[in-house]
Amino acid sequence: MVKSLYEGRFAVDIAGLKMQTPVTTGSGTFGFGLEFTDFLDLEKVGAVTVKGTSLLPAAGNKGQRAVETPSGMLNCIGLENPGSDYFLEHTLPELRKYDVPVIVNIYGHTPEEYGEVAKKLDVDGVDAVEINISCPNVKEGGIVFGTCPEAAAEVVRMVKDNTSKMVITKLSPNVTDIVSMAKAVEAAGTDAISMINTLLGIKLDIERQRPVLGNVTGGLSGPAVRPVAVRLVYQVAQAVKVPIIGQGGIMCAEDAIEFMLAGASAVAVGTANFIHPDIAETIAHGMLEYMDRHNVQNINEIVGLALPNGRESMPLFKNA
Repeated sequence: MVKSLYEGRFAVDIAGLKMQTPVTTGSGTFGFGLEFTDFLDLEKVGAVTVKGTSLLPAAGNKGQRAVETPSGMLNCIGLENPGSDYFLEHTLPELRKYDVPVIVNIYGHTPEEYGEVAKKLDVDGVDAVEINISCPNVKEGGIVFGTCPEAAAEVVRMVKDNTSKMVITKLSPNVTDIVSMAKAVEAAGTDAISMINTLLGIKLDIERQRPVLGNVTGGLSGPAVRPVAVRLVYQVAQAVKVPIIGQGGIMCAEDAIEFMLAGASAVAVGTANFIHPDIAETIAHGMLEYMDRHNVQNINEIVGLALPNGRESMPLFKNA
């Protein structure tokens, strides 16, 4: 079991979500978790974050959906998934066989649709929902929820009104001021923030003189985005009282430590899962080695240490 393996040194509490390790899996890069059981013991990750799940089945985008880029990749999968009914009937019962928290990433096209899927997933076996706000609001001409503080806050309120589960809001980096976005979702009631989602990019085929991806643009992930992600976590950690799950280009233990020093209380591993399907456990072991080298007894001790005034810079720890 994870608890005996890590002797409690690695346990974290993210707004009531108790995890035996701070290393989780990033939505969209780990399927529903079950696909990885041949390579990784699910009970050795902090939580399994399943791919984006919608009220009804979604087919995703047409054409080429992914392309490798220098130090990363672009994808435009389009949130393909079998829908909430399938997840509840077939996937969740299998996940419940493992002693690991389950976080379900959800999305919709209107605030009301987010609320509907949150309500449907308010069942035993689901430990938290993660709101993907990087989706277009069809009621408002297609503006992406995650680029407008008011729209993002409306989605958070709708989800909070329809679930008893812990709510995480996943922030988009494709904004002018991410601190304003973070403060807006915090004020709306989110219990935690995960960041960052992918950066918007494009790859052109110079021979065809056309975009490579069927959707033209795609989300950039992988180590190329990590310095941006760490910078944004560093900023947001000094502005909000809710815990942060840091993500964006984590490939090794050192990367994960960097996010936690910047103020993340936990981390999520994404693109690296495609290369090394057992990377979440490997990273956890490497983090323990770092702790031993630096005489750290508990992983929570390093959160925010690289901020200007250390942990005192974080509202999360003020008056704690």
